[in-house]
Amino acid sequence: MAGFLNKENTIAGPGFNRWLVPPAALCIHLCIGMAYGFSVFWLPLTKAIGITASVPCGADVSWIDKLFTTTCDWDKPILGWMFTLFFVVLGSSAALLGGWLEHAGPRKAGVVSAVCWCGGLVLSAIGVYNHQLWLMWLGSGVIGGIGLGLGYISPVSTLIKWFPDRRGMATGMAIMGFGGGAMIGSPLADKLMKAYASVGSVGVWQTFLTMAAIYFVFMMIGALSYRVPPTGWKPAGWTPPAGQASNAMITTRHVHLNKAWRTPQFWCLWGVLCLNVSAGIGVIGMASPMLQEIFAGHLIGLDLRFDQLSKEQLGQVAAIAAGFTGLLSLFNIGGRFVWASLSDFIGRKVTYFVFFALGFVLYAYAPSAGHSGSVALFVGLFCIILTMYGGGFATIPAYLADMFGTQMVGAIHGRLLTAWSVAGILGPVLVNYINDAQIHAGVPKSAAYDTTMHVLAGLLVGGFVCNLLVRPVAAKWFMTDDELAAERQLAHDKARQSAVGTAATGGGDTPSSPALVGGFWVLVGIPLSWGIWMTFQKAVVLFH
Repeated sequence: MAGFLNKENTIAGPGFNRWLVPPAALCIHLCIGMAYGFSVFWLPLTKAIGITASVPCGADVSWIDKLFTTTCDWDKPILGWMFTLFFVVLGSSAALLGGWLEHAGPRKAGVVSAVCWCGGLVLSAIGVYNHQLWLMWLGSGVIGGIGLGLGYISPVSTLIKWFPDRRGMATGMAIMGFGGGAMIGSPLADKLMKAYASVGSVGVWQTFLTMAAIYFVFMMIGALSYRVPPTGWKPAGWTPPAGQASNAMITTRHVHLNKAWRTPQFWCLWGVLCLNVSAGIGVIGMASPMLQEIFAGHLIGLDLRFDQLSKEQLGQVAAIAAGFTGLLSLFNIGGRFVWASLSDFIGRKVTYFVFFALGFVLYAYAPSAGHSGSVALFVGLFCIILTMYGGGFATIPAYLADMFGTQMVGAIHGRLLTAWSVAGILGPVLVNYINDAQIHAGVPKSAAYDTTMHVLAGLLVGGFVCNLLVRPVAAKWFMTDDELAAERQLAHDKARQSAVGTAATGGGDTPSSPALVGGFWVLVGIPLSWGIWMTFQKAVVLFH
């Protein structure tokens, strides 16, 4: 089995269809993307002991005590720290293990990702069953976070090498899956918890175990289906466009990981990702309360402020806000594919200029849109913003490949994801503290987000400057021919006799059948379509 997982045994031979690789990546990303949907568990977990009602902890129970207590329920703030763990560990593990991944190959990395992510869910189930929060944090937050990091970057280098003609589109397809994971996982988890709920359980630990089993099957299918192209491979009949060879922003050489992070280009792109994601995460984190507090009774046809609504009316408003959140997730996913694909034609730098310039205008105009009373204008504005948030994630791997070459782009991408870890803290902290300060200063809830929007717009100005500073990488940073040969030997890269054409598994030349390709896309398409349909049903409420 260990030999089967080795990178040299995943090198494709003649006849392999490169369109089998994106659904393999989706199998993994659609599973680990459930990290975005973990909030579906928070409310049930606040009643894990009380079952029908939460059993609050006493004032003498400290934050540390809550990690071990079995006599009172957890509250949502302490459960919410799981999100911070997810994205801090994701970025950290991707940065630390990216170099190993380039040498071990995507198949081995995918298997480790599956074991960590699903094993973390099993450990979390034990933690819920025994009411030990530290086990949940260790299981899903730390071990699962390592699975997130490896699973997220495992297909990047491979897809970019399989699609030199459409780098943005290829990474957009895979990273679209990470955004779509919560669309599938959240409604599935909700249905499972309702099915498992009983007089003695809220059904969370059983749901964790069931989802771990489902995810493990899908992730292993994806990991074992990975193939890497031989060195020098390119699609049959394709030659780089004449302009690409002379485009200094798209290199034909390669930078080693150990040097890439020392270049000014790396840190400019780090700032680009961090600031774009900080602004987007800020919106995602406050989307539901923001819509409710700004429009309040107007969402249900009443001229009432948020604090004037009855309990029943608050429930109606919350349902509409859930539709808004669902709609944002759809545009987040669509933006990952559309913007990344568009970047193949207009260039990565121009794409990010659009993100920051248009984003600045939309964020700055958001308060006026809110005060205008037009729900449609406000919703439309944030839907566009979310496309650019998702597009930023999907376009950055291709941007890195353009700047640093493809040899170690997966490892470089992993190192760059530390920007996501920082953004995962910066964005929510900025939004929450500014909003809280505004309310304590006596600003009405309907206007308390105005300053926040202007601050987020300011972050995008910083991102614009970072992108403006990106220049072609200086020649001194690139690997020499001897260094590149040595790195390819460490990475177990091999060249086939014919490096041109569609390429089969290592040791086999049997062409991939169209039925196999179509069947694999159906396998990932069915759950993705179901998730989109479930989200669309929620979003429809917004327009009633």
